[in-house]
Amino acid sequence: MRPTTIDEVIGQRHLLGEGKPISRMIKNKRISSMILFGPPGIGKTSIAGAIANSISIPFMKLNAVASGKKDLEDVVKQGKILECSICLYVDEIHRFTKTQIEYLLPYLESGEIVLIGSTTESVMHSLPSAILSRCTIFELKPLSVQDIKVGLERALKDRDRGLGFFSVRFDDDAFDHIAAVSGGDLRAALNALEGLVISNIEIGYNIETVITMEKVEEALNKKSMGYNGEDTLYNLMSAYQKSCRGSDINAAMHYLARVLESGDLVTICRRILVIAWEDVGLADPNVGNIVLSAVLSAERLGLPEARIPLAVATSVICLTPKSNTAYTALDRAWEDIRKGKVGDIPDFLKDAHYNGASQLGRGIGYKYPHDFGGWVDQQYLPDVLKDTEYYVPKERGAEKAFAASYNKIKELKGKG
Repeated sequence: MRPTTIDEVIGQRHLLGEGKPISRMIKNKRISSMILFGPPGIGKTSIAGAIANSISIPFMKLNAVASGKKDLEDVVKQGKILECSICLYVDEIHRFTKTQIEYLLPYLESGEIVLIGSTTESVMHSLPSAILSRCTIFELKPLSVQDIKVGLERALKDRDRGLGFFSVRFDDDAFDHIAAVSGGDLRAALNALEGLVISNIEIGYNIETVITMEKVEEALNKKSMGYNGEDTLYNLMSAYQKSCRGSDINAAMHYLARVLESGDLVTICRRILVIAWEDVGLADPNVGNIVLSAVLSAERLGLPEARIPLAVATSVICLTPKSNTAYTALDRAWEDIRKGKVGDIPDFLKDAHYNGASQLGRGIGYKYPHDFGGWVDQQYLPDVLKDTEYYVPKERGAEKAFAASYNKIKELKGKG
């Protein structure tokens, strides 16, 4: 059921809708190098394949896990033979070695290779800046329940590529449940659909197979949590986090129980880790370690025992003061970066651990704080951001001490 054209791709309207970035590239038949990143099963490979069918240059595909430098050399050689650019799709591009990436760079620079890379990893951490600076970064979003249903319905009706040859009817709630528990992963949903149809099909002429909620729950080992198009897993996760953030331990336990009843241990473990750092943060940094320990215990124990450490972690989060100042400070800084407010690093902060550094002015004038009792007044931000403040402290929990330290430093700076 993989799409062959952009029009068949489900979801990602922020990139593929009318007038959106990738849509415009395809319409103009001019593709620039790009990195597609996001969770599995949401269309990265499909978009790359659809782009290939929409442009006029040769398209080649590699998987970074199985490919080596010789495969890249073959791509370059093919371009020279054809005397044109090659559009190269690299799946799992974060698995490329430094040698492979360095080999690619001059060909990306010259335009001999137009790269489309895909990854499930965070591109800012998994890919070198040399690649990122030569590519446009596009983030793909998890598919909605409605998007997943569109894909499932197509598969049920398509007689050539899907399951349209079989006479199958799903109860509405059973069909919705498959879409809802897929976690935005269409590939996982299609695999579940195929397994249900193949294992339940009635053999015989003109016999219709009816698949009920009971059969779906039995096959997926995930019980329905009353999905009705509004009460989805994402809504439960949202309600759980907001209850924890609001320090309502009773509501948090209710939503935790509903998620665990579905058997979805992976999603709740990921979300509770996010909550510990996003909502408790500097108010008690130790909570992050407590929750990580609980998550590791839950993953090792499995259900039903996993509920015990997760209940403890939820209680700790709910009953601890909250602060979001750390990550909001980073977000403000990140926003400046995206707006181009960067500036040059002061010379005295630049690396001076090599011969000739002093001739370039590197490291000269740097004051080592430990030689001044632990703190010394000197500028660390680039000149264009000299007096910028991203961190706004809150007087909550352990952050009271951090706030006092921050305010003391501001006071000392003011005195010069």
